[in-house]
Amino acid sequence: MFVTSGAPNFDWLVAGAMAAGYLLGSIPFGLILSRIFGKGDIRQIGSGNIGATNVLRTGSKPLALATLILDGGKGAAAFLLVKHMGGPGLAILAGGCAFVGHIFPIWLKFNGGKGVATFLGLMLAAAWPVGLLACATWLAVAAIFRYSSLAALAAAALTPAYGYVFHDLWHVELASFCAILIFIRHRANIQRLLNQQEPRIGAER
Repeated sequence: MFVTSGAPNFDWLVAGAMAAGYLLGSIPFGLILSRIFGKGDIRQIGSGNIGATNVLRTGSKPLALATLILDGGKGAAAFLLVKHMGGPGLAILAGGCAFVGHIFPIWLKFNGGKGVATFLGLMLAAAWPVGLLACATWLAVAAIFRYSSLAALAAAALTPAYGYVFHDLWHVELASFCAILIFIRHRANIQRLLNQQEPRIGAER
């Protein structure tokens, strides 16, 4: 348990951590940066996604990199801030809610990104060896095959196994939960990969 079951503020503590994590995760940095720097509504170009891969399709590598860092930072910040105040168990819950917030942001009618950067940032904060292996998996698959979606799916699929080897059951559960949502959000990408129609990294779509 995060705190003793008799603690009167238990429900409020959990609800507050979940809400804070969700709201932090729901900030659509890709959309905000694209508008600030004159790239328009990122949802109207490429795949329509608000993540770094689609921001790259605006032609701005700095904006894509900034989006990647900020989206990853949401997951890491939610975990680390709550861990400092409420311990690791509550931090995992808050980090998971930040991940959900990125995918289903209230500000965008619950239609957000695919969660990969937020997932990687969260795993780096929650269990850095697991996070590093997840990032290395993404980079290796992306470098070999040049498909961002395939790299994301490979990293998501393997991270629960990394969590099992290096950390405890909570990290395996967190990674598994995120992986399931990542696969769901990549349904169209999976179909395009199977049909050999998926655009490669840097390609217009």
